[in-house]
Amino acid sequence: MNNRTLIIAEAGVNHNGDLGLAKQLIDVAAVAGVDLVKFQTFNANRQVTRSAQKADYQTQTTGNKESQHEMLRRLELTDDMHRELIAHCAVRNIGFFSTGFDVESIDLLLSLGQDHFKIPSGEITNLPYLRHIGHLGKSVIISTGMATLGEIEAAIDVLELAGTHRARITVLHCTTEYPTPMNEVNLRAMQSIHSAFGVAVGYSDHTPGIEVAIAAVAMGATVIEKHFTLNRNLPGPDHQASLEPAELKAMVAAIRNIEVALGDGIKRLTPSEARNKPIARKSLVASQAIKAGEVFSAQNITTKRPGTGITPMRWEEVMGRIATHDFAADELIEL
Repeated sequence: MNNRTLIIAEAGVNHNGDLGLAKQLIDVAAVAGVDLVKFQTFNANRQVTRSAQKADYQTQTTGNKESQHEMLRRLELTDDMHRELIAHCAVRNIGFFSTGFDVESIDLLLSLGQDHFKIPSGEITNLPYLRHIGHLGKSVIISTGMATLGEIEAAIDVLELAGTHRARITVLHCTTEYPTPMNEVNLRAMQSIHSAFGVAVGYSDHTPGIEVAIAAVAMGATVIEKHFTLNRNLPGPDHQASLEPAELKAMVAAIRNIEVALGDGIKRLTPSEARNKPIARKSLVASQAIKAGEVFSAQNITTKRPGTGITPMRWEEVMGRIATHDFAADELIEL
């Protein structure tokens, strides 16, 4: 049974527009053992109006001296930077992935060889964008922050009508707040999405720490996405809600342990338990000296370890039987 979770380390815009920093993020992700390191592909002119406001968390982390458009302009990756990052991922033996935020960005990623696509939460109601991705017929991951079940259903329908089969769609539960308060996680909603649409599900995690992502895997997530950074104190909108390198590595290790621990669901005696079973369980033993011919009763029989003799589950069968030979106190009863 394959329980392996696809772990996506979200570098996002935590490179701050610096190619060297972006490569360091790839190095950290490779050391942590994630499957994919993900960036964001966008053009600020196509993404936001010049008057668009920042989200509250962006203002808290980057101030209000610049607009959202100006901030995003600083965080763009050029075509050549994409190529360098893809090459660096190949050297580090880790998969490159990026979220395209508009049709032109999707086409760029397609031209660079990306064969699976991520729909961010903000684009789940972008009909022409959804149709463009859907007609590619590739594997698709959808984040659902801010979305209702109805909006998720509509997005899946658009993708299917455009040519992407539901079996190729994975839907990530997500809460679009950085960091996400624990009382707004609602992790059971991930299972509700699976029940409602019969799709593979996962979790895009913006909470502090690593425990919610680990819990999501135990609850059936097939994909985990988590932001990371070199240092939470770096300037930029997402650093404070990201894991640092040691935390990312710890999350990956914990998830891989959970995958193994989930097992196949069949309750059986394990090899290590088989060694412990005779030591931990009990047998019927003489609670006092018993002479041959005496009747076994609650007065002369008790239960003690080891479990190498007659199981106490045969208590009623043994009561009233006749001892065939003498038994010393603590001796295992034989019939």
